[in-house]
Amino acid sequence: MEDDGVRSDTGARRQNENGEKEKTDGEAAGENQTVSKRRMKKLLRQQKWEEERDFRKQRRKERKQQRRLQRQQHRHQEEEEEEEEGGQGHSARKRPHKEVTPSSLRLVVDCSFDDLMLIKDVRKLHKQIQRCYAENRRASRPVQLYLTSLGGQLKQSMDEKDKGWVNWKDITIKPEHYSEVVAKEELVYLTSDSPNALEELDPKKAYVIGGLVDHNHHKGVTFERAKQLGIEHAQLPLSSFVKMNSRKVLAVNHVFEIILAFLEKGNWQEAFFTILPQRKGAVAVDQDGTNSVEKEEEDSDSDSDPDATEQTKKRA
Repeated sequence: MEDDGVRSDTGARRQNENGEKEKTDGEAAGENQTVSKRRMKKLLRQQKWEEERDFRKQRRKERKQQRRLQRQQHRHQEEEEEEEEGGQGHSARKRPHKEVTPSSLRLVVDCSFDDLMLIKDVRKLHKQIQRCYAENRRASRPVQLYLTSLGGQLKQSMDEKDKGWVNWKDITIKPEHYSEVVAKEELVYLTSDSPNALEELDPKKAYVIGGLVDHNHHKGVTFERAKQLGIEHAQLPLSSFVKMNSRKVLAVNHVFEIILAFLEKGNWQEAFFTILPQRKGAVAVDQDGTNSVEKEEEDSDSDSDPDATEQTKKRA
C-alpha cells in the first residue's frame, strides 16, 4: 500500500523534507551493531571487574586473617618455649627490663632561636625535641626536662604535626625564657664553643641545650648569649674521649641522650660511643691523648719482624 506516492518499503531509501536520502532501517541497525562490537569487549571487562569486586575483597580479607592467625600461632609457640625454659612466658617480656630511678638533674632545651631558623630547620628541631621526650620517658635515669621560650614557628609546627604534645607528661613547658624559670646561679649553658670541659654533672644545676638547627650559619651564638647573660658555660668532654672527622657540634637530641647515657653508665666514653652516629667517624682516644687505633698500629710495629709490618701497612 502506498500513501501520497511514497513507498512503504522500509528496505528502500527515503527522501527527507530537504530531499536528502535517509538511511534505511537495515543500514542503521548495521551501524549500531558495529558500535556494539567495538565496545563489547570493554563493557564485558568492566562488567567482569564489577562482578568480581566482592570476590577480591573476600580474598584480601581471608589472606589478612591467615597472616593474623600465623602471627598468633608463632607468638603462642614462643610463649610455650619460654614457659618450658624459664616458666615466665609472655608476661615476662611485658615487664620493664630496667628499674627506673629518676634523677634530680635538670636539662633545659632553649627554644629562643626561632627567628634564626627557616621553617624546615624548625621542623627538624621539633623532631629532635620529640626524640628527647621519648628517650627520657624510657630512660633508667630520667631527668627533669624543661622546654622554654616555646612559641613562634616551633609551637605552630608542634600544633600542626603533633597535637598530642599538650598531653606530654613529666616535662615542664614554658613560653618564658629559661633565665625566668631557673635561677641564674643554677644555670650552665652547654655549648661546643666554651673553653670549659664538663667533667661531672652537678645534680643541683640546670644544664641548657641550645635549640638551634643552624647548619653552621650561626656559629658561636649560644656561647655569646651565655656570656651576655653572665651564666656558667661548658662543653661536653668530647675531645678527651673521642676523635671525630666532623665538627663537634651535636644535635639537640644527641647531647640530651649522651647525658642520659652518662647518668646510666657513669662513663663519658661509653656514653659517647653509645649515642654518636656512625657518620661522625668517632674513634676512641686514650687518656694519654693518643688515638687508640694509632696506638694499636704502633704496638704492632714494635712487635713482629719488618716483613710482617710491611704487609700490614700494605693491607691498610
